[in-house]
Amino acid sequence: MQDKVITFGEIMLRLATPGYLRFAQTPEFEATYGGGEANVAVSLANYGIPAGFVTSLPKNDLGDAAISVLRSHNVDTSLIVRGGDRIGIYFLESGAVSRGSKVIYDRANSAFARLKKGSIDWDKAFEGATWFHWTGITPAVSEGSADVCLEACEAAAQKGLTISTDLNFRNKLWKWGKSAGEVMEKLVQHCDIILGNEEDAEMVFGIKPEGVDVKSGHVEGAAYESVGKQLMAKFPKAKKVIITLRGSISASHNSWSGVLWDGKKLIEAPTYQITHIVDRVGGGDSFMGGLIYGLIAYPKDDQKALGFAVAASCLKHTIKGDFNLVTVEEVEKLTGGDASGRVSR
Repeated sequence: MQDKVITFGEIMLRLATPGYLRFAQTPEFEATYGGGEANVAVSLANYGIPAGFVTSLPKNDLGDAAISVLRSHNVDTSLIVRGGDRIGIYFLESGAVSRGSKVIYDRANSAFARLKKGSIDWDKAFEGATWFHWTGITPAVSEGSADVCLEACEAAAQKGLTISTDLNFRNKLWKWGKSAGEVMEKLVQHCDIILGNEEDAEMVFGIKPEGVDVKSGHVEGAAYESVGKQLMAKFPKAKKVIITLRGSISASHNSWSGVLWDGKKLIEAPTYQITHIVDRVGGGDSFMGGLIYGLIAYPKDDQKALGFAVAASCLKHTIKGDFNLVTVEEVEKLTGGDASGRVSR
């Protein structure tokens, strides 16, 4: 049976200022669509992995447009439920040099935020699936979305699917009553694969490496072995813990790498210097999409899987919008050492 991945989350209307204009400067916004789990589904579909996306969207033109965009990237949208009055929105102001980017969310009472238990038939959603992916953004949106995410994790676990999560802590979203740690602990206990960035494990579970300053511009991969050990001790089902490593020299120049802890040894990926960032939103999602592809395509080679994830995400930083529109061949070209950017004729 061919691997099929199901992702669950909210796809939003993305309204971005053109170029590097500030919110107070712009006379217009560039409208596209995106969201953590949708971004992963698009990446996987681009790599040839069957991918289905589950969400809730209103029955209006914006909901139709979001579905049309997903279909254009070969993502299965047949499991999307329709209802509610509005689509979630996020506004993006891209930073440059020493000025960081800004995101403003407008997601309250969206169709997705109003999901309730029983809204989605998970038995049907997981027919033929081998993998389920969600992120920490989903339960942060509302109590209802958190409840439905737990339903999904329990159903996926019962069916024996591989379950992955990106911890993806978003402080601006956790406003509905319960703490991130309290909610996430019940969800992450079902996961086989746990991904986080340099700060997610600390922000959600209070787990952190010693002697690391993520604002220094340099992040040491070996320091995160302790994070992997602590997360596995807390969540015994986990088979792999992966940490993305972003060294932020400026908003325009980052170093980018990752490490993987498999319970016995720490695997480190090469470090890329991204000296001109076109769009870093979706960088973590592109890493997750690359990682899931790598773990499926190279089941006995975690080093190769991790290397694919880091390279895929490195390329995403050169692409405008949420989606990582690259091919397996383009990623493998970079993992093979060709970072020249020469014209392909």
